[in-house]
Amino acid sequence: MDVTTISDPSFLKNLSNAELEELSADIRHFLIEKLSVTGGHIGPNLGVTELTIALHKVFDSPKDKFLWDVGHQSYVHKILTGRADKFDTIRQYKGLCGFPKMVESEHDVWETGHSSTSLSAAMGMVVARDLKKTGEYIIPIIGDGALTGGMALEALNHIGHEQKDMIIILNDNEMSIAPNVGALHNVLGRLRSAGKYNRAKDELEMLLKKIPAVGGRLASTAERVKDSLKYLLVSGIFFEELGFTYFGPVDGHSYDSLFENLQYAKKTKGPVLVHVITKKGKGYHPAENDKIGTWHGTGPYKIDTGDFVKSKSAAPSWSGLVSNTVRRMAKDDERIVAITPAMPVGSKLEQFAKEFPERMYDVGIAEQHAVTMAAGLATQGMKPFLAIYSTFLQRAYDQVVHDVCRQNLNVFFGIDRAGLVGADGETHQGVFDIAFLRHLPNLVLMMPKDENEGQHMVYTALNYNDGPIAVRYPRGNGLGVPMDEQLKEIPIGTWEVLRDGTDVCVLTFGTTIKMAMQAAEKLAREDISCKVVNARFIKPLDTAMLHEILSNNMPIITIEEAVLQGGFGSAVLEYAHGEGFHNSTIERMGIPDVFIEHGSVNELLEEIGLTTENVVLNAIKLTPRKQKRA
Repeated sequence: MDVTTISDPSFLKNLSNAELEELSADIRHFLIEKLSVTGGHIGPNLGVTELTIALHKVFDSPKDKFLWDVGHQSYVHKILTGRADKFDTIRQYKGLCGFPKMVESEHDVWETGHSSTSLSAAMGMVVARDLKKTGEYIIPIIGDGALTGGMALEALNHIGHEQKDMIIILNDNEMSIAPNVGALHNVLGRLRSAGKYNRAKDELEMLLKKIPAVGGRLASTAERVKDSLKYLLVSGIFFEELGFTYFGPVDGHSYDSLFENLQYAKKTKGPVLVHVITKKGKGYHPAENDKIGTWHGTGPYKIDTGDFVKSKSAAPSWSGLVSNTVRRMAKDDERIVAITPAMPVGSKLEQFAKEFPERMYDVGIAEQHAVTMAAGLATQGMKPFLAIYSTFLQRAYDQVVHDVCRQNLNVFFGIDRAGLVGADGETHQGVFDIAFLRHLPNLVLMMPKDENEGQHMVYTALNYNDGPIAVRYPRGNGLGVPMDEQLKEIPIGTWEVLRDGTDVCVLTFGTTIKMAMQAAEKLAREDISCKVVNARFIKPLDTAMLHEILSNNMPIITIEEAVLQGGFGSAVLEYAHGEGFHNSTIERMGIPDVFIEHGSVNELLEEIGLTTENVVLNAIKLTPRKQKRA
């Protein structure tokens, strides 16, 4: 079948299981082909092909509402709801989003990008449905990895208590981005091996009903026997004890099994959990055999070999540079412990885990726990390194404030994917961390201009003993600069003049240093002398250097690949005002007050005007005397 001709899922109602199998194969072939060019979340989507088709056949979207937890497994849903013809643009600038998006389709009822939110949102929709008496089915689809998130467990607790009608699909592929960890993962493992729990329970119930009733004693005994069965069949019926009717485990690639259990679920009152076992990457050999999460989300690849098409760069990845420097220092310092919330591969901590298995902790999708665990380590004189993406650190804000900064504990935050990340879009752009960290007492926040300075910042952070400290670094690779053999500490709160000048000063750091240096070159041709400062410490500011610049009445341009409100430029304004420099000219450049959607980083920078050309235009505007001279 040409899947690009699909306009809505209603056609599935009339298809036989054999025809559905053919459709599954066609969709897998389509995804493998399209994503080999654009990249994307191929593993999760190949794994949920039959499950997604079955859901759309049994239920009636958009009346019935599907909530895709995390959302990166919604590609098949997008195909079935009429968006296959746009897959050449997926995750591209102005193209199809890689996650559910309400403006794309009425079938996308909940937008996701972070994990573990679907159950809470579904509970809200269920309450609204019951108040309005509309009667539709609410079906969150959550993975076994996402189920370890604290928010999901809070929602399970409440849903089980309220006993409202809801059908939760637990998509269990034994992996999230990396192999899952934790006690709940082990519970699911026992459930997987327990066989058809509900069928056995139903058969026993039928048998007991056939026994002639001899007073209440036998009936009471029969009920006790039936209730005891679940403890014989499954060690610790976790979900039933929470108040759910449990169906499973269900073969997520068998239409017969899926339809049987989904129909049971539709007829069951109260909250239901359908435990579906799927194979991540099913139908594509390289993705099926992935054991560490490499095929969770990829760039372009060669279909025949599974080899990734990588840009040629001799420079190390930023994640690798930071984690390898931590590993290098851990050889001589047994107090260093690495923690990650389910991102050991993305944060390039595999080698650290191999060398120091007793000092490496992947805590699962549990960012709040990760931060407070690091705080606990710090109270005992250890040196915790928490590798966490900027967008995921947002989820642990209270723990950063209350448990780390308030107690002034020596936790080292490695803030990965800081700045624009591109194709994953607005849910993943790491542009808020400066604004939500800069105002916290005791915290030091810095960002390097290149990987050589980056390794020295890691060394500085792990030797710092006066409270929490964070290094933010971007997605992708470094610049390929020469690397010093000897690591050294960078004095806290010191900036670096990269190019001297007298007419205008640009203060910036990290990825936008290159933009500032290019602008300075162009300004020189306009007879404008531009000073460029590597403002590598976002907090504390280098107040001595900043005071000197302000005292010389030099116009200042601040540049940051982060939100302007509450950002680095705001810090410069605050300092100038506080020191009485009320006539100073300060122009801020950064991310405006909007969520930035998906596209390449360069396209996004162009869209928001964060370009070399605009730095030049701002500098010319701020130096009127030079304009008159010209």
